[in-house]
Formats: sequence, structure tokens, C-alpha cells
Amino acid sequence: MEYQPNVQHFLNLIKKSRRGKFKVYIGMVAGVGKTYRMLQEAHQLLESGIDVQIGYIETHQRKDTEILLEGLPEIPRRKIFYKGKELEDLDLEAILRIRPEIVIVDELAHTNVEGSKNEKRWQDVLDILDAGINVISAINIQHIESLNQEVESITGIEVKERIPDSVLVTADEVVNIDLTADELIARLKSGKIYQADKIALALSNFFKSENILQLRELALKEVALRVEKKIEIEVPQNVNIRHERFLACISSQEKSPRRIIRKVARLSTHYNSTFSVLYVRTPNESADKISLASQRYLINHFKLATELGGEVIQFEAPNVITGIIEVCKTRQISTVCIGKPEIKAWNIIIAAFRYRHLFNSLAKSNIDLIILS
Repeated sequence: MEYQPNVQHFLNLIKKSRRGKFKVYIGMVAGVGKTYRMLQEAHQLLESGIDVQIGYIETHQRKDTEILLEGLPEIPRRKIFYKGKELEDLDLEAILRIRPEIVIVDELAHTNVEGSKNEKRWQDVLDILDAGINVISAINIQHIESLNQEVESITGIEVKERIPDSVLVTADEVVNIDLTADELIARLKSGKIYQADKIALALSNFFKSENILQLRELALKEVALRVEKKIEIEVPQNVNIRHERFLACISSQEKSPRRIIRKVARLSTHYNSTFSVLYVRTPNESADKISLASQRYLINHFKLATELGGEVIQFEAPNVITGIIEVCKTRQISTVCIGKPEIKAWNIIIAAFRYRHLFNSLAKSNIDLIILS
């Protein structure tokens, strides 16, 4: 059944009002005390007569954290046999059946065991929220999709488990758990974060002082950004500003388009705006000519764009520049973002003419152009 737009809007408001509240603790790195703080809050809520229960907590054998678990009601974990081993994971069905007022769910970016209802724990959390149950959860910034490559450039380590930024957008409250670099390293050396045999390795990777300072800055900026966006959405502003709409132009290459998509997603978040990802299909990459590898890269690019909240546009044109200009005319684009052009020496005159045509066309339409490294 299809509803009229005004009816659908009203139904969306009803659904939103029935949805559970979502609080997320963010940390710059493991060991800052996110789980500890969640458990402290759980005790305070329990003492206030609130029905709060533990859905899933990972103590990492930290004694202070394990002590705080005592006295808190816990929903038994689901036991799964996988490849000859018994594993434990969040029991989504039990949480939905028991319906506590608040449930604590740790490690938001965790990948569920194969065969689970959802692939990721953050998807379980969204199901719990949709059922009207409030959730308190936690994550480190290296698991946030749009920050993933930035963290990798700082630490040299690629983190595989990630959550879309759209999950944080749904959070009603985002709280940063902050420590200085010296405090965090002291905690690590005293054995409060990892077992003794892992300390030396940690000190040479994530826990380098210069890494911690940069990660701390990222975490502080991320939380400040989320608070700023919440204010812009919830506090009426009587200021007439241009509505920004970003267009990320990508190719079928493997890596550079993903950097462009992430950067544009961050830009749109800063402006509390929307973004689209455009792939112009030229005759050289028509359905019968494009390679299987390029098709696979494009599918991954489109998936990333969708996860970050962007719209995917595929447009056929004789060349990329023409395609970009045509899409800008019909989509009310305010800013076009492209990667640094790779202009071959033998084709420099033609390429220069095309890009000049792009610059002039965008300028006439009052559209900004950003060239990303």
C-alpha cells in the first residue's frame, strides 16, 4: 500500500516517537574506559529503579571492568557452534522477547557469527531500537567508516570491522571518553588494557604517543561534529543559508574513488547536507566492454556510498565531463568534487579543453568545484 507524502510523514513521526533512545560512547582507542563507563552508568540506572540489563559486554579480562559486572542483570548470550567451536554472541531474539527498558550492547562494529539474522552488531542494535528498547553502546573512532582511511594513515593499520556513519547520525547522545596520551600509556604499561605479552606490540602500533595525540584529536572533532549537527537539526535557525548538495565524481578504479567518497561524506556531514556519488558510463566502459574487475570495484564503491548515506547516480554520456555537467543541471548540485585529473602528455590539449569546459560550465551555474588529492 502506498501512502500520500503527508500521510507517510506522519507515520514516520509516529515510528520515530516509538523508537528507543540511542546513546553511544566514543573513544580514540581501546582501553580509554568506554565499557567501564557504560557499566558505571548501568549501576546508577539500576539504583534509580530503571530496568537495565546487559545484552553483551566484552571485558577483555580487565579486572576493574569484571568487578563492575557484578550485580548487574545479564541476558544470557546465544551459543553457536561454528566450525567445530562453541561461540557466544548477542542474543537478539532474547532481548526483543524480554524487552528491558535499557540494554547495554558493547562493541558496535562487531561482525556476527555466520548464520545470524544480521551480519553486523550495529544492525542488531537498530532492530532493538526499532522495537522501542533504549540502547547504550560504544565504539572506537577507527571503526567509523568515513574516518577509517584517516586512522589507517596515522597508524598504518587497516581496521576491517566498521560501521556506517549513518548509525551515529541516529544516536540521540554521543559522549567522548577522553584520556591524555600519558594517562593512556600509563594504563597500558600497568596491564590495565592488555595482557603482559601484548603490551610491547601495542606500544609499537596504536599506542605510540604521536598516534594517540592524532587519534585523540579525531575523536574530539567527531563528537563535537555530532553535537553540532544535533543542534542544527533540533534548534530552529532563522538564518537564510545556501543549501549545500555535494556531488562526488568517481571512476571504476579500485582505491581512489573510495577516498573521494569518504571525504565528500565528511564534507556533507560538516554542512549538515546531502551528497550523491556519480559514475559516468562512457562508451569505453559500456556493458559489453567493462571488465569484471571494474564492475566489482564499482559495486563496492556504490555500497560504500550507500552505507555513508549518499545517493548513487549512474549516467551514460559520450565523456565524463559532459556527464557531470548534465547531472549538475538536473540535480541542484552546489559543489562538485573530483579526484586529481590524470592527464597523459599525448592527450594534454584535449584534456585541458574538456576540464576548462567543466570549470566554465560550473562557474556559470554558481557551482563550486573541489579537486581532492
